[in-house]
This record gives sequence, C-alpha cells and structure tokens, in this order.
Amino acid sequence: MISLFDPYAIKGLELRNRLVMAPMCQYSAVDGIPDEWHFTHYTSRAVGGTGLILFEMTNVESRGRITDHCLGIWSDGHVPHYKRIVDACHRHGAKVGIQLAHAGRKARDTELPVSSSPIAYSDDFKTPHELSTEEVEEMIDAFRWGAKRSVEAGFDTIELHAAHGYLIHQFQSHRTNKRSDEYGQDLSLFGCKVIEAVKSVMPEEMPLILRISAVEFAEGGYDLDHAVWLSKQYIKAGVDMIDVSAGGEGKPSEDRFPGAYPGYMVPYAKTIHEETGIPVMAVGLLDDVNLAEHVVASEEADLIAIGRGLLRDPYWVLNALQEKKEKSESLIPEQYERAY
Repeated sequence: MISLFDPYAIKGLELRNRLVMAPMCQYSAVDGIPDEWHFTHYTSRAVGGTGLILFEMTNVESRGRITDHCLGIWSDGHVPHYKRIVDACHRHGAKVGIQLAHAGRKARDTELPVSSSPIAYSDDFKTPHELSTEEVEEMIDAFRWGAKRSVEAGFDTIELHAAHGYLIHQFQSHRTNKRSDEYGQDLSLFGCKVIEAVKSVMPEEMPLILRISAVEFAEGGYDLDHAVWLSKQYIKAGVDMIDVSAGGEGKPSEDRFPGAYPGYMVPYAKTIHEETGIPVMAVGLLDDVNLAEHVVASEEADLIAIGRGLLRDPYWVLNALQEKKEKSESLIPEQYERAY
C-alpha cells in the first residue's frame, strides 16, 4: 500500500515523501524580493521534513501582483534572492518549486490591471485593460523569462497558476474571456502558449506542474467537464502534473459551492486523474494525516498539498510521522532527535 511517507519521483524530480507545502501568499515582499521572512518561512518547512516546497504565487511582471507586497521574478536582480533560499532548503533535504503567475484583473495595487476582457472582478476592483493580441504575445514572453530566471535560481520544478481567477484562468473561462480573436475562440490557447514558452527554457528532466480550478463556484461558472478538456489540452502542450484546486474566480453561488470540508476537492483530482491519466496533486483541507494517507493509499492522488496545516506547524510532517508511529530517522534532524 502506498504511504504518504514513501518517496515519489516524476521525471528528474525525486521527493523524499509525498507531502507538499502548498503555495500561500505572505504579502511581505518589497519590490517583489524575498527577504528574511521568506528565508525563515521556507527553510523551516524544509527542516520540518516537507518533501516539496512550493513558493507562493510569484509574478512575472510588476503589474501582475495581487498587492505591492507580493513576490515577483520580473528582473534578473531577483534571481540571487531566490537562489539563497532554494539552496538552504536543499541543504535540509527538501525539493523546491516556484509558482509562476499573473493576477490579471485581481491585481489590487497596480494603476491599471490587465485581463482577457475588460470585466472587473467585483465592484471593489478596477476595470482591467483588455490585452491586445500583440500584448498577449508579450505576456507569454514574460512567463518565458520568469521560467528562465526560475531555472537559474535553482528551483527543481515550476508550477503555473491557472486557478483561482488569476490571468491564465481569466483566459480559460467563458465568464471572463469575451474576446473575438484567436485567444477568445479557443479558451485553452493562452494557457497552452504559456506552457510551450515555459517548457522551451526548462531542462528536459524538470517537470512542469499546472494548478487548475476544476470547477468555478461563481454563478454561471464552468463545470468539471471543461476542466478535464482544459487539462487534456494543457497536457498536450507539455504539462506533467495537474495540481487540482477549485473556485476563487468570484463570489461563490450557494447552488454551486458545496462548502469547505476536509477533502472536498479530492473528487475533482480523482476525476482529472482518471480522465487524463496524468499524475495529480490533491488539495483542500487535507491536514488530517489519516485523511491524507487515505487519499494517497487509495490512489486518488499522487501528492498531497498542505496549506494551513503547514502555516500552523512548520514541522507538520515530523509530527505526522510520530502520530502514525512511522520510522524515519533520516528525516528527523539530529538536533531534534530527543523530541521524537
């Protein structure tokens, strides 16, 4: 039976266990640069035994940030700041990925946000500028440069954020994409072009992960069948794993949102895995170790992403090992052995 604590490999990425720190914004950067807060935040989870640490949403251009305090990688000057943290996490046995993204119409602090179409996220947000076809091509290039810098910084994998109502999601949804050009006629095209651009600068052995919203909870949103279709297009373009989330694109409808309970997104991950055959990562209040173990053991997902649980406890993995009475002396730092 597969265990949470078994190693996992995909392409050239070899993880010491199947536990992932989900990307969670810290809103603590200046000029997009990770600082001492980020160093402590990420390296402590590496010491704590996490297999794969995914950096929070990191934006490929300055106007793509949710806030002015979000991370970015739009210049070469950002690279050494990330490399310092990545190298430290590696010394403690963790692998590290970066989530590349652009907030699009959900960018709060930029003077003029951009999107697939000029539709505001809500009355509290600015109406975005509709990217011209030429500007869309420039945006794709921004993702390429972000990926190139991520490779230079030493990241082990890259995740593209195509969920939660951010820019790629805005192009892939009929609610937010009202374009008349080719990027409106094919709702997967922008995402596919971004994937192809990013893959062109990634080493062959480095896997590309994509996070998707499997369903939209807002009124009139798309359903799981659309996400399955999108996933198939994205796989053809070069994605190696799907990180399956949901929602985030607008105010949830009572008819469409089932409520947040432990494991509520797992069926979406299972369906995408079964329909596409691609490895998947499950998310959604999975910080009970027994539930997480069940999802992996039943092969509903290959990896488990923990969010809030790892915010509360940097040593979630070590403590889960103790709770399950698993033996893993190699995972426990020598300095902490007496505690276990």
